[in-house]
Amino acid sequence: MSVEQTLILVKPDGVARGLSGEILRRIEAKGYSVTGLRMFTPDRELLAAHYAEHEGKPFYEPLIEFMSSGPVVAIRAEGHRVIEGFRSLAGTTDPTGAAPGTIRGDLGRDWGLKVQQNLVHGSDSTESAERELSLWFA
Repeated sequence: MSVEQTLILVKPDGVARGLSGEILRRIEAKGYSVTGLRMFTPDRELLAAHYAEHEGKPFYEPLIEFMSSGPVVAIRAEGHRVIEGFRSLAGTTDPTGAAPGTIRGDLGRDWGLKVQQNLVHGSDSTESAERELSLWFA
């Protein structure tokens, strides 16, 4: 059985709403291992590297502003097919349409802001996970 690693972020909205523990509970209840955990407010340099592929897009600056607005919980999780599994657990990007039972479906909502505040981020591929983990857990 191959074990993958992924980066999961509890974004500033999730931390501010006191949902970090519930999100960690769901990750562990799914059977994944938390092998790294950090809580801090990321700086622009880290966020620019993390979101480099979005630079120049209209949502880039509001996203950087949002993600640097408060503490983030960075989680290194591992398990068989953890990348795919966590993305399913998180739910679709838009919390309004996210399925009940998912993190975003149960806990998220659209606040009508210029950037979607949807509680969590999860790496979308093994390549992204490697790159993102090297940034957040340097």
